[in-house]
Amino acid sequence: MKTITVGQLRQNPTRMLAEVEAGETYRVTRHDHEVARVVPLAPGLPVVPRKRAGGSRLAQLPRHELQTARDIDELLADERDR
Repeated sequence: MKTITVGQLRQNPTRMLAEVEAGETYRVTRHDHEVARVVPLAPGLPVVPRKRAGGSRLAQLPRHELQTARDIDELLADERDR
């Protein structure tokens, strides 16, 4: 495994990507701390499909009316009384 800094990667990403395509693995560091690994794709590796088609279910959640109060003590007192 080779090591490359973020600065070196920024200067010449094409060379690193060519080596990754050839099978090399890179460890990317910033200030001597590993921040990423760039590895070649494994042939035949299955892509995991998303769990469900469609968008978010946020619109299906019940709506609640917000409580208002003059100050936090009044709001907390209302919550305790429930």
